[in-house]
Amino acid sequence: MAERLESAMPAGGRPRQLPVRSLLLGLMLAAADDRPAHLTRAHRALCSLPPPDRERLQVSVVWRSGPHELTYRQLEHTTRRLLGLFGAECCEGGPGPLLVAVTDALCEASIRASPVTGRDLAVDWTDVETFARPASAGRASADPDASFGHRRGDAPGQQHELFFGYYAQFATTVSEVGGPPVPELVRRMLVTSCHLDPPPAFVPVLSRLWSSGAAPGDVLADCGYSHRRPEQWALPLRQMGDRLVQDLHPHDRGTKGTYGGAVIWNGELYCPATPRALFDLGPLARGASGDEQAAHDRSFSELSRYRLGRISSDDGDGYHRVICPAVASKLRCPLRASSMSLPYDRPEVTSPPDHPPTCCERQTMTIPPQVAEKTAQRHPYPGPEWRRSYDRRSAAERANATLKDPSRVSVERGWCRLMGLPAMTLMLACLVVVRNLRVIDSFEGSQRRPGPPARRSRRRVSLAVLAQAPP
Repeated sequence: MAERLESAMPAGGRPRQLPVRSLLLGLMLAAADDRPAHLTRAHRALCSLPPPDRERLQVSVVWRSGPHELTYRQLEHTTRRLLGLFGAECCEGGPGPLLVAVTDALCEASIRASPVTGRDLAVDWTDVETFARPASAGRASADPDASFGHRRGDAPGQQHELFFGYYAQFATTVSEVGGPPVPELVRRMLVTSCHLDPPPAFVPVLSRLWSSGAAPGDVLADCGYSHRRPEQWALPLRQMGDRLVQDLHPHDRGTKGTYGGAVIWNGELYCPATPRALFDLGPLARGASGDEQAAHDRSFSELSRYRLGRISSDDGDGYHRVICPAVASKLRCPLRASSMSLPYDRPEVTSPPDHPPTCCERQTMTIPPQVAEKTAQRHPYPGPEWRRSYDRRSAAERANATLKDPSRVSVERGWCRLMGLPAMTLMLACLVVVRNLRVIDSFEGSQRRPGPPARRSRRRVSLAVLAQAPP
């Protein structure tokens, strides 16, 4: 990738002293030292390297007049040429093909340093505020690519507010449910202007990831992604082979019509004789006690008796087959004579419909992809399997938190004083590489330890002993 950038850089005048790969390394060194993304910090980091490294990276060269050290003006010149090359392809608030290739290559290079990599991903977006001020009456903004966006605050006392900048999205690797732990690495990233909707803009990023040879897996997302129109998020990901595990927006929960007489509830098909009281079950509240969780799981287990179970996976066109719960021996139904011989611990349909619908007349039924196209996912919502799988999405929140950690480099206003989408994307990509390498080092250190650190026993001294001790 460095050779491709060097060949694409505009030439003319005196040759540049600083190569592109040395510039990227200087930006990463500044981020590794917990410094802001300022060119002066990168210049200082390059000039502080040992003499052999400075000569290898062409920071120190020999001119006809003698040895010459890299100046800040030369580093700024290379940065300006590189950002101009990226900016020539950017359009409509999104990165161009060359900038996308650079960010993907940087993320993938940091991923290869890890001994293990998970294929399941947790996606999320966060706000990145620009250093420029928004345009006002008679004055244009210094950052033409930035726009107003909305950020919500979940912390106590934090209000929802507008900000001026960009949306940054990250795809973080997570371990499989019940599988071995893997490092939570940012595998792909995208920075766009706020006037672009984040979920549809991130679909091509995941498509490029699977096209590069990576195996599709679970994609964990919150209701900010699942609430989009199906053709913008859910349908393209299912077509690529991804398995969605996502929270449902309150507007998308509950009963959403029928198909063949079966009730569509939270993306699943249920028997038309399902007690309506079971459809009042919602997701488990945050901070619920153990008793509340057990009661919730019992209610969902009772509801699962009436669900039409899958008996096939999706074919190339998205069709799959389901089976009647009475045929699957999950409940007793007078319309299925063989099910009446089941034990009485199964629920029984006491009032079957006088005119049985299609789902009651047939043992199995083919379901097209248009049914519950927005809410269908891998695990039934909001059951215990879905909850255990969705709990892994906190890795995306941790990835955002590490990039905004005040004790290190906090991505806030003033962190990067260069204007434009290419500058913000390049600086964030270098920071993501440093963050991934730190996570890999921490993960390998935890794997080398045989177990939890031994706790030093503390000798307890009673008050009676202290009272008897001489002054």
